[in-house]
Amino acid sequence: MSILVESSEKPIPVTVISQDNAEGSLKSLTPAASTLARVSGFKGEAGKIIIVPGDDGEISEVLFGLGSADDFFALSPLSLGLPAGDYQLQAAPWTDAECALALLLGAYAFNSYKTGTKENGQAQFIFSPSPEIKEAEHLARAVNHTRDFVNIPSSDMGPEELAGAARAIAERYGATVTEIIGEELLAQGHEMIHAVGRASTRTPRLIDMTWGPEEAPKVTLVGKGVCFDSGGLDIKPASSMLLMKKDMGGAANVLGLAEMIMSNQLNLRLRVLIPAVENAISGNAFRPGDVLKSYKGMTVEIENTDAEGRLVLADALALADEEAPDLLIDMATLTGAARVAMGPEVVPFYSEDSQFVAEVCAAGATTSDPVWQLPLWQPYAEGLASRVADVMHTSPGGFGGSITAALFLQKFVENAKTWAHFDIYAWNPKERPGRPIGGEAMAIRALYQVIKARYAN
Repeated sequence: MSILVESSEKPIPVTVISQDNAEGSLKSLTPAASTLARVSGFKGEAGKIIIVPGDDGEISEVLFGLGSADDFFALSPLSLGLPAGDYQLQAAPWTDAECALALLLGAYAFNSYKTGTKENGQAQFIFSPSPEIKEAEHLARAVNHTRDFVNIPSSDMGPEELAGAARAIAERYGATVTEIIGEELLAQGHEMIHAVGRASTRTPRLIDMTWGPEEAPKVTLVGKGVCFDSGGLDIKPASSMLLMKKDMGGAANVLGLAEMIMSNQLNLRLRVLIPAVENAISGNAFRPGDVLKSYKGMTVEIENTDAEGRLVLADALALADEEAPDLLIDMATLTGAARVAMGPEVVPFYSEDSQFVAEVCAAGATTSDPVWQLPLWQPYAEGLASRVADVMHTSPGGFGGSITAALFLQKFVENAKTWAHFDIYAWNPKERPGRPIGGEAMAIRALYQVIKARYAN
């Protein structure tokens, strides 16, 4: 599916009908559409498409049901549900930009590994040209790239390939990328990134992307890039490994957010840091009980090797914090506790900047990108106490697991004006309009709106 901003000679009208006001809407239809709706029993049911033929046998118009939906994703089934042709929406209750975004996201399908897949003719939707439509196209492209990165199997998306994906995005927008690879991580003080990744035959690395004028406000994004997580010596059961290709979902999402920022030319100095590793098992794997020295200098006792994400994030956050960025955001598929608390659709996040929290929550509501603040409850930090090191990286009790993970990360951030941690899932476990099963961009459309409001040209 694509968006056309040039005029079409005679686009096929698509009348959007809500179930809540279907009776009145159906009365205003053409006789042919009204008759077909009546005999089909159409009353604006969600996702239902009625194709009305003309006298020549070609499609003359289309009716589409919204059900009782109140978010623009309800339009998404149109993307793959119509034959090839040029179409134009009628009576949609959202802005053109929201409609375009819903249609573009609804057209996503991950078919890269299916043989014999044929590209069918696609529906095209006509919109008047505007900066908002162009922005919607940029956002959809970034979201769909994020989905691709998560969906690609770990065999084809290891640390090196993740660095390649970052480089491809950087080339497109004139950013620069450097890497600290393998033993050089130790030389530069990133012992925790190295420890998590050293057991794999795929060399660990720290990816560092920069873009924008140096004098502009600094926004730094840090994404967990664990390209596959076996659990290490605290090995996961087989059933828990099935989705571990998505454990780099934090990295995928910060790359998607970076693409949104760069494609829309926001006025800021962007930095993206991705510790890219595979948590594997071999004779040199890090162990429970080990003590690692972090980039910040703090020593960390390892309680469980399956809590590796916070270790690589901590080293990257400490590096990012040295610059005292105006805004420091990290994203990670970090804890099962976050999913137990919030489910797979709502992203919990942590920040002590009340203004930033209010902006993100408001943006999440208006962009259908739901988020919810959880507390950095300091009394729980006592669970991170270690008898042999400065800090334990997990709380052995298991209570408040997402909160204690955030509290651990907070210890590595001192200078940033605003810091926020997003504990994302990066996956749709069930089919929803515009959000197919598989990898997903989560919270980054909301974050883009906040960053745009702060740093637009």
